[in-house]
Amino acid sequence: MNKSDIKILLVDDEPDIIEIVGYNLKNEGYQIFTATNGVEAVKAAKKNIPHLILLDIMMPEMDGIEACEKIRKVKSLENVVIAFLTARGEDYSQLAGFEAGADDYITKPIKPKVLISKVKSLLRRLKTKKDSEETFKIGDIVIDRDEYVVYKAGKRISLPRKEFELFSLLTSKPGKVFKREVILDTVWGNEVVVGGRTIDVHIRKLREKIGDDHFKTVKGVGYKFVLEGAEH
Repeated sequence: MNKSDIKILLVDDEPDIIEIVGYNLKNEGYQIFTATNGVEAVKAAKKNIPHLILLDIMMPEMDGIEACEKIRKVKSLENVVIAFLTARGEDYSQLAGFEAGADDYITKPIKPKVLISKVKSLLRRLKTKKDSEETFKIGDIVIDRDEYVVYKAGKRISLPRKEFELFSLLTSKPGKVFKREVILDTVWGNEVVVGGRTIDVHIRKLREKIGDDHFKTVKGVGYKFVLEGAEH
């Protein structure tokens, strides 16, 4: 995919951020769309279907957390990469961001060159048909890697990108214990901000959606996926 084909939605209520960040991203050749609050962000996302959304947290009318949650519920936006770009660096804010379905959390201020590098890294997560597989079946669960969708007993379950990638990793070898450091490296790579607790948040959400019995915690080591009635 060419840079000119990639659409980025930049959401911030500070005109300076919109101007500076938008200028640098346009210089890289990306298509840039902007919004100044969460309400506008949701509308702009639905209209333009961006590949990446850079989202501030503290904004009028609707904050970034709520906007992220709403965007994640829109079917046409299931695969969009969302990163919070915010001055709030507290752990609880970062955890709230990941809870809402964000893929990453970038703390302001950030130098333009570093941000561009970060954006390129985020865009590498975009799934291309070349490296996608059609479907993978395990028990009564079907994993559609092309659509980022899971079906359990015929019921469709949509997962945000990171939850899907974590689920795909664990189900790739049922019964195998994946160490926390392996999970972080495979699913998040160099993008981890919060660390180990990020895994816990995503595992908890997977348990709620897929079923608690499928996910086993191995204390001090990591997690594994098991089929119901097939505990190892």
